[in-house]
Amino acid sequence: MSTAVNESSPTDLSPASRRQVLKALSGLFLALFVSTLSSTVVSSALPKIIGAVHGSQTQYTWVVTATLLTTTATTPIWGKLADLFSKKTLVQAAMAFFMLGALASGISQTAGQLIAARALQGVGVGGAQALVQIVLAAMIPPRERGRYSGYLSSVTATSTIGGPLLGGVVVDTSWLGWRWCFFLGLPLALLALLLLQRTLNLPVLRRENVKIDYLGAALIATGVSVLLIWVSFVDNSFAWASWQTAAMVAGGLALIAAAVWVESRAPEPLVPLAIVRQRTTALAILGSLSVGTAMFGASVFLSQYFQLSRGRTPTEAGLLTIPMMAGILIASTIAGRLISRTGHIKPFVVTGAVLLTAGCAGLGVIDHRTSMIFLGASMLCVGMGVGMTLQNFVLMVQNTVQLKDVGAASSTVSFFRSLGGTIGVSVLGAVLARHVQDAIAKGTAAAGVSPDSSTAREVVQVAYGDATAQVFLLAAAAAVLAVVAAVLLKPVRLRSSLDLPEKAADQAPSPDRSSA
Repeated sequence: MSTAVNESSPTDLSPASRRQVLKALSGLFLALFVSTLSSTVVSSALPKIIGAVHGSQTQYTWVVTATLLTTTATTPIWGKLADLFSKKTLVQAAMAFFMLGALASGISQTAGQLIAARALQGVGVGGAQALVQIVLAAMIPPRERGRYSGYLSSVTATSTIGGPLLGGVVVDTSWLGWRWCFFLGLPLALLALLLLQRTLNLPVLRRENVKIDYLGAALIATGVSVLLIWVSFVDNSFAWASWQTAAMVAGGLALIAAAVWVESRAPEPLVPLAIVRQRTTALAILGSLSVGTAMFGASVFLSQYFQLSRGRTPTEAGLLTIPMMAGILIASTIAGRLISRTGHIKPFVVTGAVLLTAGCAGLGVIDHRTSMIFLGASMLCVGMGVGMTLQNFVLMVQNTVQLKDVGAASSTVSFFRSLGGTIGVSVLGAVLARHVQDAIAKGTAAAGVSPDSSTAREVVQVAYGDATAQVFLLAAAAAVLAVVAAVLLKPVRLRSSLDLPEKAADQAPSPDRSSA
């Protein structure tokens, strides 16, 4: 039985149809949940994990960044593969990559092994994140999709913000240990595979002459990696004005320029420039970059702040992020329903971007003694902002392209959102590491105390509090770009059909240069 909704379907699905769609999406949502959970479950546990594998602050950041980087690089490839092969088979393949990465992470003995295993996990995460939106677009018209985008945001939010809580509980449970942060995802991934096999049945619509732009993928991934490695080590291993800086920055920019050149000439570009040049897509990309930076920054660095600056346990650090999770769940659900009811999406995106900026700005003034009420209010604003923008930028792009281009368009926006998270975590982590290192050195030297004394511990708490504030001030600056992008978006009414009308489709630019 096919679960696809055809073009003549009514805008509002019947309750029975909704149950059928949700049943078909159950395995897909579980796959998305467990794969996204893997990106954040280590947040609360990372201080203990890095200590156990004798890693550094730079490696602390790269345990998260490695997953985000391979997720970013592979997301558009999964989108292209969806035009060639069964979407269900591809999601199952992504889960297989994920499970291999989780197993390798759990048995890692050094920080280097853990980073490599997390990179393998990111390949599976990229598949799940790209394909869930492609399948959703293939089944449901944009107008009704707003409701399901709310569910999608809730799943992403629960896994993104709930991950630190689960990770904290795991490392605080003596008979489990940090390795179970990775092992616990294995049975959930296996269950997702079984649910996908039983519930998801979509027709395989293959396009002829589709080509995968592996050269573009390699150039983009390598160029971004070089720049991120430079950010991680500059002003620590080598100076800003050094031959290493010149070589890495010039090399990274040259690789990205070469990637743009390749993308402009590839028959099937990884990042379709024809779609990217559209106003709605360009603005959605800008907004997604900002949201990715704020969302991943919040999930990674708040847990570290609560543990190292406020002296909380990993479990307590996870519990203290609940206001953010609640904000995402509430805002995404309510906004999704209102979008489906009214067909208007821009007011919710603008409101979400403003809330995201306000929340990050609030977190940008904290220190090691800030009131928990103020912290909770700021996190609630961040959560509501993410909930109202995360999936809706993608939805606006899906509304403007033909059904045959939905895979490329969706994966392109997801690509840049992951890229924003990757760059954000790496850059913000480098800023935090340098500030903490300088502040601790100055504080202990000024106090004339040993590193093991209570005064030195207070210096560490002050250093992490001030550094976290600086990180969120930068996140607030990035969130301002999301506000600008949201305001400049053209007001649109979501269409009630799966595909664009024939006349509009003829006028819409398409990245597909081969026959559909």
